[in-house]
Order: sequence, then structure tokens, then C-alpha cells
Amino acid sequence: MSYREPSIKRVVIFFDCQNLFNACKNLWGYSFPNFDPIKLSNMVIRNHQNGGWLLHGMRLYTGIHDIHVNRPWHDFWNRKILATKNLYPSMFVFTSQLRYTQKVAREKGVDVRIAIDLVRMARKNEYDVAVLFSQDNDFEEVAKEIRDISKEKRQWLKIATAFPSDNMPNITRGVRRTDWIRITKAEYDLCLDQNDYRK
Repeated sequence: MSYREPSIKRVVIFFDCQNLFNACKNLWGYSFPNFDPIKLSNMVIRNHQNGGWLLHGMRLYTGIHDIHVNRPWHDFWNRKILATKNLYPSMFVFTSQLRYTQKVAREKGVDVRIAIDLVRMARKNEYDVAVLFSQDNDFEEVAKEIRDISKEKRQWLKIATAFPSDNMPNITRGVRRTDWIRITKAEYDLCLDQNDYRK
């Protein structure tokens, strides 16, 4: 059963920052997270303005290196987050210290927090469209839960995943059970952060 689609849709954009960075690195060879989340968010909204999409919020989630283990990357993310919040003060940021196994850094708790927020905000009617910058298929169950919430509350809801994809549609794929928003390299390059926070 479908429910009445709102003409103006409140869109909240969720950034799984490490997942987005790794996807861009693997596909296009970028060596550091050079995306500007504000520009990417505005681009997605512009591309869907005929569908009535209106930016309602932006949320960043990332693991951060321990300052005693990898200070350059620790400082990079703190500078990037601070600069972004200065431009978009209402942005929500969740960070978690990376854990190390045999000197390999791994995120803990970030995906769980994104999943909880996606579901909680859907239940509280805090968005009509959730756009998740991630290709992590662990979020497939979240997409199913949001569909169940839509039925339970008789409320129109959509979840989409945005991801880098250029000339390889059969290789680069979004999260199952979500709408897919493919970001080409040309589009991505228009959304680069002009600051290099490694310096």
C-alpha cells in the first residue's frame, strides 16, 4: 500500500565518511577524504528539486585515529569537522575512536549509530527522505525496518543510498532495498573541499 507522497520532502543526509572515502579511493584513486559534505548535499538536493526535495539536515559519522597512534589523521578529521561545522552549524557529528588490531585501524560503533539514528528519526517523523552516503549492505536491514515503519505509521518514507559510480554500473552498487543515487566523477569533482586539512 502506498501513502500520500508529500509535495515538499524533508531530506536528511547521512554521511558514512570512511565508507565514502574508501569507495572514492578504490574507484578514483583519491588518497585522502577530499569531499565537501555540504556541496555533496546541495548537489543531491538540486538534482532532485523537481521531486520537491528540501535539505532538512546533514549528519556526519566517522571513526577517528587515536592521537597517540596516528596524529596526522587524527588532526585531519578534527580540522575537517570543525571547518564544516563552522559553515553548517546545525550539522550533527558522531565520532568514534578507531580500534587497532595488529596495527590495522577499524571502526567500532559507527554503523550501529547510523542505523539507530535512521530508524529513530523515521519513527519520530524527522524526515521524509533519508539519503545515506554508503555502500555497506549491512544497512539493508535498516531499509527494511524503515519500510515497516512506513506501513505501521501509514507515512510516506524513502531511503536512498548515494555512492561514487562512473562507467561501471555493474560493479558499483548501492545498498539493497534502497533507491540508488549514482555520483559520477565529474559530479564529485565539483564537490571537492578546497582545503587540505593534512597541512
